[in-house]
Amino acid sequence: MSLAKANIYTAEDYYNVPEDVRSELIDGELIYNLAAPTIKHQTLAGELFGRIWNRIKSKGGSCMVFPAPHTVNLYNNNKALLEPDISVVCDCGKISEKCINGAPDWVIEIVSPGSINKDYFVKLNLYKNAGVKEYWIVDPMKESILVYCLEDEHFNVESYKFKDRVKANIFEDFYIDFSEMEM
Repeated sequence: MSLAKANIYTAEDYYNVPEDVRSELIDGELIYNLAAPTIKHQTLAGELFGRIWNRIKSKGGSCMVFPAPHTVNLYNNNKALLEPDISVVCDCGKISEKCINGAPDWVIEIVSPGSINKDYFVKLNLYKNAGVKEYWIVDPMKESILVYCLEDEHFNVESYKFKDRVKANIFEDFYIDFSEMEM
């Protein structure tokens, strides 16, 4: 009796997915036809992107912020090609025309009903192992924010609610006040 062989997908398969189809490649699994985000999801993403972009611009910082869709070649080896909701990259040498090559400094994922397991478990471990300094899981259904900060190869976690002011740890004096957001 032979066992069915699972398809192992590659970066070539990922880059051959039509541009209008959102997809990710994780450990040889091609995840595509990701559901379109809700209005609340997009509103949160826009608010967060705008606040981060304004902070970087006002301080004359060298970091860059990217909203979805954009590709992160997480380990710079084409094994994990992800599309975070927001990425902040402070080493501009990681940025190419095609993607971000290597771990961003800060990643924000906004949870959707179909991404719960991926955001809370799969991506948490991928981002930790890749050396992402800060990972936020923003959950509009629970109205909560989990902030993971990498210290000595382990994530320390703080929990917040949508009424709280949350420190962005990769910057010295930057907070995002969720109670001020239009949602």
